[in-house]
Amino acid sequence: MKRHIGTSLLALLLVSLVSACSADPSVPQPRLPLSEACFITQDGTVPVMLEVADDFSQRQKGLMGRKSLGDREGMLFVYDRPRSPHHGFWMYKTLIALDIAYLGPAGEIGSIRKMAPCSSKNAGNCPSYPAGIAFTSAVEMNRDFFSTHGIAVGDRLAVGAANCPSD
Repeated sequence: MKRHIGTSLLALLLVSLVSACSADPSVPQPRLPLSEACFITQDGTVPVMLEVADDFSQRQKGLMGRKSLGDREGMLFVYDRPRSPHHGFWMYKTLIALDIAYLGPAGEIGSIRKMAPCSSKNAGNCPSYPAGIAFTSAVEMNRDFFSTHGIAVGDRLAVGAANCPSD
């Protein structure tokens, strides 16, 4: 009987450890499905490749633990319903500096924020970056991507190669 209890206890402990490791936000999530997309500005089109985070766990983990992001790569966060202007993103366990564009229902950029990595081991010490506008999706790109490419509030994100005009 003691051996059976010891084996069961060991199995429970192993399951707990595996679950804890898989939930560790410092471990990057596997790359998500990619979509071709582009930002449409007054001056032209800026093509990008975006990983699409469209469920709760993907959005929650986002780019945590990633050490780099390609020059024209980013992550698109898609929501089922509009988010409040007070809703924001944070950079807990995110290692790279990012910019975020908050988008309306037609892909129009309503606000852009710069976000700094947060090295605190306490999530409560990491600042939040609220949108300031109601939004239905958001795009994270490397720091200064939007300003470098002349992308500003009022410009638009189009998802899918067929929706991106060629210059």
